[in-house]
Amino acid sequence: MRIVIAGGHGQIALRLERLLAARGDEVAGLIRSADQAPDLEAAGAEPILCDLESASVEEVAEHLRAADAAVFAAGAGPGSGAARKETVDRAAAVLFADAAERAGVRRYLVVSSMGADPAHQGDEVFDAYLRAKGAADDDIRGRKDLDWTILRPGMLTNDAGTGLVRLEAHTGRGPVPRDDVAAVLAELVDTPATAGLTLELISGSTPVSVAVKSVAGN
Repeated sequence: MRIVIAGGHGQIALRLERLLAARGDEVAGLIRSADQAPDLEAAGAEPILCDLESASVEEVAEHLRAADAAVFAAGAGPGSGAARKETVDRAAAVLFADAAERAGVRRYLVVSSMGADPAHQGDEVFDAYLRAKGAADDDIRGRKDLDWTILRPGMLTNDAGTGLVRLEAHTGRGPVPRDDVAAVLAELVDTPATAGLTLELISGSTPVSVAVKSVAGN
């Protein structure tokens, strides 16, 4: 299985790349800087230089043409302003989805955020981030040519993963290690029965594989 990840140098993406490569998948990650390539190679992923803020839909589609699944895990990052929340967290997500459709890639996963809502109120940068993520999620939900799943983690931590999570349409707020977010994404890639679902994720008491199978069966 070939999986292409947007935001390939992100903290969740690098963890996901290691998991996918370790189980034998062919993994590629889109990166903005060639300096990031060694980290992807160390994770077992093919680095692809592609800036989603300047690339065309066709350019991105070329990188997706042989893929079985696409994962949008890009983000403007904590040090960026409100303008880049719009260009990366919303516009780049829409562009990547457009490219997946053009390339004929149906399985499409989105790493969103708990609380994402295009109508979210507030003037802080994080408020702009939640609006951008919410608008991108709404765009993805309207697409008929993608088997999409939107994952909305709670507060991300760098604690070691436990492999135990709570994954539901609505979990309530809580923390979750990035390790466990990556593990859930790896399981979701292989579970097309979760298509059409928006899922919240926090730490819990259910093993990842069981949690994913449970939501897929609902």
